[in-house]
Amino acid sequence: MNVFLIDGTYELFRHFYAVPSTIGVDSQEVGAVRGVVGSVLRMLEEDVTHIGVATDHVVESFRNALWPGYKTGEGIDPMLFAQFRPLEEALEALGVVVWPMTDLEADDALASAAAKASGDPRVEQVFICTPDKDLAQCVTGQRVVQFDRRAGALRDDAAVLAKFGVPPGSIPDYLALVGDTADGFPGLRGWGAKSTALVLGRYLHLEAIPDDAAAWDVEVRGASRLAAELATHRDLAVRFRDLATLRTTASVFETVDDLLWTGPRPVFFEVCARLNTAGFYTRAQALARAL
Repeated sequence: MNVFLIDGTYELFRHFYAVPSTIGVDSQEVGAVRGVVGSVLRMLEEDVTHIGVATDHVVESFRNALWPGYKTGEGIDPMLFAQFRPLEEALEALGVVVWPMTDLEADDALASAAAKASGDPRVEQVFICTPDKDLAQCVTGQRVVQFDRRAGALRDDAAVLAKFGVPPGSIPDYLALVGDTADGFPGLRGWGAKSTALVLGRYLHLEAIPDDAAAWDVEVRGASRLAAELATHRDLAVRFRDLATLRTTASVFETVDDLLWTGPRPVFFEVCARLNTAGFYTRAQALARAL
């Protein structure tokens, strides 16, 4: 079997800015919810059998206590923010397993689910459905891969190395140095993508990078300046790496059998009525009959 793990928050954002505004029967904006549910339905119609969706039930997480500038819900369009919980309700009504995260983030749930699913010998491949660079750290050979559904692109071990210049296990170190503007931490001054890839491509982790640039056995422009910045702020880089490191301890499922889609719940009819998408109900019922 193959297991598909979906970043529901990413999908909600993507559809909010990609599809036309749509008002449901409750006079609420539902365009993004409709877009995501329709997308998941298409996956089921394309013979996806085992599927789970992680969402950020709230935007803030334990990481906000680790770094004051870490991302919050501030600035999110209210019409988008209002669709977070309706999306969870709609997917659960469709019969899809949903992990609504509070203290941990959706990315942590995806990392946890990928680690657990890949440990089952019955699983041939795990697809983490998001292009988010954070999830690149979860890639394992060709067994656990990232799948950008919009671009139709797979990212395995070799593709991670080709894109970032470092293997999956070094992605948290990479993000610690270059920063992650989407998550709200800046990285270290002067450390860009190219210099970071060159140095971490050789040393892999922060601890292995010598303080003195004269000891580096890799040629990097501005090496002395970069080494001094790291030597001065190594503790900060370690904190940034902790922010970028996904946790794999989220409670997601007991066994991959829990992810098997077995049809919509009875309440899906009411959800489709609120979303004004009678076609979704018809499609889901047809899929269920074919099981």
